[in-house]
Amino acid sequence: MRHYEVVFLVHPDQSEQVGGMVERYTKAIEEDGGKVHRLEDWGRRQLAYAIDNVHKAHYVLMNIECSAKALAELEDNFRYNDAVIRNMILRRDEAVTGQSEMLKAEENRNERRERRERPAESESADGSSDDVDSAE
Repeated sequence: MRHYEVVFLVHPDQSEQVGGMVERYTKAIEEDGGKVHRLEDWGRRQLAYAIDNVHKAHYVLMNIECSAKALAELEDNFRYNDAVIRNMILRRDEAVTGQSEMLKAEENRNERRERRERPAESESADGSSDDVDSAE
């Protein structure tokens, strides 16, 4: 079996169906003896250019190990599902299980945002305690 990296974009109006799609695709891969090594849901993101007058899409990344038969079935599912507006399948030399650069960057942004908010919260807490002391 070979290793593949699969990225597919789902129409933003169908974002709530992504979980079901991923389950269906994972089941098809595993029934054929394959394995999903990594699954990342990147959520709704801005597209670099409009696809069918759509400017945002829901991104999903999967790193899988499967047979040619399971891969063909996955490609057919993408082709005949109107909610999937784009897909890309790349062959990899080995399984990739670590976080993608997209997910790492998102976590770094979240950490920086939390650090910025913490000092503001502690300053507001300190400011309110001063008001109580001056009132007494």
